[in-house]
Amino acid sequence: MIQGKNITKSFGNLQVLKGIDITIPEGKIVSIVGASGAGKTTLLQILGTLSRPTSGKVLIDQKEVSRLNEKELSKFRNRHIGFVFQFHHLLSEFSALENVCIPAFIRQTPKATAERKAKDLLTFLGLSERMSHKPDELSGGEQQRVAVARALINDPTVIFADEPSGNLDSKNKQELHSLFFTLRDTFRQTFVIVTHDAHLAEMSDMQYEMHDGKIIHSNN
Repeated sequence: MIQGKNITKSFGNLQVLKGIDITIPEGKIVSIVGASGAGKTTLLQILGTLSRPTSGKVLIDQKEVSRLNEKELSKFRNRHIGFVFQFHHLLSEFSALENVCIPAFIRQTPKATAERKAKDLLTFLGLSERMSHKPDELSGGEQQRVAVARALINDPTVIFADEPSGNLDSKNKQELHSLFFTLRDTFRQTFVIVTHDAHLAEMSDMQYEMHDGKIIHSNN
């Protein structure tokens, strides 16, 4: 599904990633763990096409995405990849429904089709009564579920999540973690999750541990 081959990333004289080889199978939940500064988020951003490696290759569904130009990359990202971040990045002036629809509108999905899909997703995520609410009218857990629905709207093949439960209390954290597995089982999506949460990492199908820009252990 996803392959990273000898990925390096440098910022000036600072080498953050030092030759990463990683394979992520289709339909699995894969966690990337390690101390702060290990390079986890940098690796996630490169695998998710938000950043380019200094050297090495990234392949998604056998397509070498690291060779695509910016226009091709934006189109590929919109059609195949969803993102969930620690900070949900919902737009405050729009309702939950409108926030979820935005990636579909970028894809030029007809408004009625996008709204129908968004309503189905929000209902599936237990937010049927909250669709017209704006982000500041929602709890932290509800906001994060809206962000998950937004990530799912274009039926991506892979979801990248960076500390998705980092700002949630223990109850909402557990609900979000369980939701990822429900989504994997329901929609067969692949999840790549950077997390400090040991429980989520242990629940994952596979786990990669990073230290100082390298993968030092995997349980695959």
